[in-house]
Amino acid sequence: MLQVPLEIAFHNIESSDWAEQQIRARVADLEKLYDRLVSCRVRIDQRAKDLTGTIPPVVHIELGIPGRGDLVVSHEPEHLLRKYQHPDLHKAINEAFRIAERRLLDLKEQRDGRTKAGDHDTENQSLGQIAEVTPEEDFGFLLTKEGGLLYFHRNSLLSGDFDDLKPADEVYYNEDVGDTGPIATKVRLKGRSSDTQ
Repeated sequence: MLQVPLEIAFHNIESSDWAEQQIRARVADLEKLYDRLVSCRVRIDQRAKDLTGTIPPVVHIELGIPGRGDLVVSHEPEHLLRKYQHPDLHKAINEAFRIAERRLLDLKEQRDGRTKAGDHDTENQSLGQIAEVTPEEDFGFLLTKEGGLLYFHRNSLLSGDFDDLKPADEVYYNEDVGDTGPIATKVRLKGRSSDTQ
């Protein structure tokens, strides 16, 4: 049970009962998942608006955990806009809490001594393909087998040449959670263990 009462704040957006109820229910789920949670602050911030009202709000979650700094999840609008055609507050809340749940599960595994060793990376790998690459900005997106898009950075590529990547190239990758949501790490070009060019 939280030692500090749950804080929910709305900035530049009207507060709503259904959003508060949804947040309270999701926080209760987090408490069941990770029994050492001491505090939780949730801030919903409508940073920008456009004429169509399609820019979703940012859902920022700070979880207080004893013996370490706060676990912070901030789901940025760009990720929602990539994932959903019509992102809204409901989807923004769901995505942010989904990421928070995943990060707490990772933390729980570490705490319980069941950390994933480097040798097991291949067991956790998935096969995807390059969707788009922006070499001048050092990042790209790959398409997962579920049809979602995952961000990856130039530094995540372990084999192959980032500048030679093309859409539809098949890659192995591990999925992780970055500061703004799910990302691909340990990306390896399929068919080559190292690039010989």
